[in-house]
Amino acid sequence: MNNGIEKESSAELTLIRLRGEVDLSWSQQVREAVLDAQKLSRKVGVVLSEVSYIDSSGIAALVEGFQNARTKQGGFALVAVSTAVRSVLELARLDRVLPIVADASAIPEAASVPVWKP
Repeated sequence: MNNGIEKESSAELTLIRLRGEVDLSWSQQVREAVLDAQKLSRKVGVVLSEVSYIDSSGIAALVEGFQNARTKQGGFALVAVSTAVRSVLELARLDRVLPIVADASAIPEAASVPVWKP
C-alpha cells in the first residue's frame, strides 16, 4: 500500500485522509497537513481507515493537532480508525484522550479532553 494524504476542505470542515504506514519517513508531512488544515477550517477530521501502521512520530503529529485544536477552541477528531491504529492508541491509552468518531458528522465543535474512565 502506498502512503498518501488527501484533503477535502470547506470553511467549516477539513478531512485529511491518510493511507499506508505513518512512520518517521513522512510523519512531518502528516503534521503539516493537520496544522495547515486547522488554519483553513474550524473542524478537522483525520481519517485513518486506510492506515495499516503508525509509529510514535505519527501519533505525535495527531496529538499536536489535538492540542492545537484545544488551544484554538476548534474541533478535532480521528475518524474511522483502523484496527492497527486503534491498537496503538489503546496501548498508549490515547483512546481516552483523543476524540475518536465513526464518521465526520460526529466531529465535535471544540476539542476537549474527555473525563478519564479507569
